Amino acid sequence: MNLEELPDKARIVFETIRGRRSIREYIDREIPLEYLKLIIEAGLWAPSASNLQPREFILIKDKDLLRAVKLVSPGLSDNPAAIIVLCIDHEKASKGGRMGETMALLDIATSLQNMMLMAYALGIGSCPIASFDKLALKTILDIPEHIEPVLLLSLGYPKRWPQPPPRKNVDEVLHVDGW
Repeated sequence: MNLEELPDKARIVFETIRGRRSIREYIDREIPLEYLKLIIEAGLWAPSASNLQPREFILIKDKDLLRAVKLVSPGLSDNPAAIIVLCIDHEKASKGGRMGETMALLDIATSLQNMMLMAYALGIGSCPIASFDKLALKTILDIPEHIEPVLLLSLGYPKRWPQPPPRKNVDEVLHVDGW
């Protein structure tokens, strides 16, 4: 389908989805707190199973804390202006029964996607990071026992926007009404 044929809102959303990239190199420039709060609010508007909202977010802007987190996060490259730690509150997740923990992870994933898209729309690069020492991070940030850090989201103004990697065509992966 030609993007120009889409309604404006659909075209803008699709262009935003296609334009977002994982950014690992940043320029030295602070992100306004209002932008960071908007990125986090976008994460709050993601779906939440049974509306339990077991998500918690820790925003790190302090340069000393950013350095400390980098020391325990081999997946974190360069020097982002900020990091958002996406966490699960296991007390809230447990209210979802035997699927509570799985659904909480899905809540984190949908929040992450919303945050990355909002960051991109604001001209801010982002990169999700799963490679970090959870116990060390809990100590550094004084995270309570029932809260689990699941992902880091590095944020900063990009040195460059990379070209997109190749993607499969919809017809290569789509199966209608069965395999």
